[in-house]
Amino acid sequence: MLRCSCSAVYGFDRNFAASSLNNRPRRERATILRSAGAINLASVQILSTLPSNIEDNVLFRNLVTGAAATSWTGWSQKRSQSRLSCCSSGIQREQTKRDDEVLTELAVSDDENDLSKEKENETLSKDDDKEALFVQWFRGAWPYIQGYRSSTFVLVIPGEVVADRSKIDGILQDILLLHGLGIKLVIIPGTHVQIDELLTERGHKPKYAGAYRITDAESLAASMEAAGRIRLALEAKLSRGPSIPILRRHGDTDRWHEVSVASGNFLAAKRRGVVNGVDFGATGEVKRIDTSRIKERLDSNCIVMLTNLGYSATGEVLNCNTYEVATACAVALQADKMMCLLDGPLLDDDCRLVRFMTLHEADKLIRERASESTAAADYVKAVAGQAYMQSLGLPGLNGKNGTASGIGIRTSYDIGSNPPSKNGSRATGGGFAIGGEERRSRLHGYLSELTAAVYVCRHGVRRVHILDSNVQGALLLELYTRDGIGTMVSSDSYEGTRPATYNDIYGIMELLRPLEESGVLVNRPRKQLEEEVVNYTVVERDGSIIACTALFPFKSERCGEVAAFAVAPECRGHGQGDSLLEYIEKKAIDMNLNRLFLLTTRTADCVEAFLPAKSVLTGIWGAGLSIVGFLSAQLRAYLRNEGRR
Repeated sequence: MLRCSCSAVYGFDRNFAASSLNNRPRRERATILRSAGAINLASVQILSTLPSNIEDNVLFRNLVTGAAATSWTGWSQKRSQSRLSCCSSGIQREQTKRDDEVLTELAVSDDENDLSKEKENETLSKDDDKEALFVQWFRGAWPYIQGYRSSTFVLVIPGEVVADRSKIDGILQDILLLHGLGIKLVIIPGTHVQIDELLTERGHKPKYAGAYRITDAESLAASMEAAGRIRLALEAKLSRGPSIPILRRHGDTDRWHEVSVASGNFLAAKRRGVVNGVDFGATGEVKRIDTSRIKERLDSNCIVMLTNLGYSATGEVLNCNTYEVATACAVALQADKMMCLLDGPLLDDDCRLVRFMTLHEADKLIRERASESTAAADYVKAVAGQAYMQSLGLPGLNGKNGTASGIGIRTSYDIGSNPPSKNGSRATGGGFAIGGEERRSRLHGYLSELTAAVYVCRHGVRRVHILDSNVQGALLLELYTRDGIGTMVSSDSYEGTRPATYNDIYGIMELLRPLEESGVLVNRPRKQLEEEVVNYTVVERDGSIIACTALFPFKSERCGEVAAFAVAPECRGHGQGDSLLEYIEKKAIDMNLNRLFLLTTRTADCVEAFLPAKSVLTGIWGAGLSIVGFLSAQLRAYLRNEGRR
């Protein structure tokens, strides 16, 4: 077959043959010519080096001409004479073997070239996808960039994170980026890990009582050394500018070196003294935060850094608790956010990341753990008062200053009687101290950090973020994406289920559109949604609709249809669907409905898997509500035509 086609081509016109073969792949050209006897082994090797573009017509024509390709008859005669002149068939077989090896090498070379081109195209495609994702992310981050500008954030970096250089370098780069985006930052670095290491190196054992360190002379010296080292190291890294190539590329270089870090005697403290027979030595409690001077530095485009060292009225240096300083500072400044970087994620009892908690939910959880955790008990003592504390069987308060027995934290009475000043003057009030052996052992996970977060939210800070520092770019991902990567405790409305309004129609349409296009849901025009919006319920997260459904009641039959049930793809698997279904069930009970049903012809298996088995049993809830999983297409059509539509 191959020889016939080749003879037909070259028997007609050698110029036409050359131009025709030139349009074929290089390996196929060589194979055709070699099989037809048009070229010898040397010509095949020469052919493998020829370019594959249209400009090699002349080279091809000359090559074919040089091989005596004037006609198929001439080739046949020459090939016959060549065969007759062979001394033996072994030489011919050896020649054929060498020719086949060359063709095989050409085939492998062409395959490698094709594979290389495919990889190159794949790389270009991936680069295009990365660029598109970057643009999409940047556009999605724009509302947050605008919203956070000129906001005040208090950032706590505990000692274990500061000690890990692989983490702290990236965190400081992100801090510089946040500063460049117009966020006012107050940084409180922890020192307890470094202090413990210095004491151990010097042959001393760290001592704690409750949440506080017992600061003797050796501990105070270690505290001052650790705080000084950390402050200087962080200030140095925050003072660095971008690389020289970036500066040269963008011209004016003066503006790149405007980052200033301010620190000073912003923290006034007092000796903790002797509590329940324990002499805390040079351990201090927060007495006052100089908010006016901190705000001056922030307004002057400085990053403010507070250490855990406070200064007393008598000129002493006192070692304070890092979290007490941070919480007191956040409350005194009435910061927009407080952010806590941990060395791990905040997980629930099923080892799943806790993404969001309302102030009420977190407060309830901490109160339930008050009998197990010292930090939780401290919180209850600080915010609930003596009567509630005694009802839980917890110890009472001792002393005029509201000091909790054995713990010594400041109570809500102290802060309530000395509220943060609104005119920028010096603000007094204590914070919430966590630490000690419970936090070091992680016996209750990160419950102590959650307790500090709830305490801050109760005293005016709207939102607290608890982040895993092991995640690269945790600060940026938490602040500039809708769902974040950490845990947020909020005293305002961040995520909630509520009845839909007319203003939610666009968000509902965007949520339903992909499901409508795939045929999972029926198409609902805007006019129809406007008429039926009173029947819709939405789940809103930070101003975005992430889930929706509709409940259409048939009051005469005392049943209702659950329709347009949708959850945003990025929010699936986190319980939003379950919560929305529970909300609809309660709404149906309030409407005196006995039965709910779903209409579907595409997702019957999903409905069966989604609805719990108990939901088909009457009497599961007090009102006797039950759920029918799905109905047939015929019944669906009947209800659509004869029912509410």
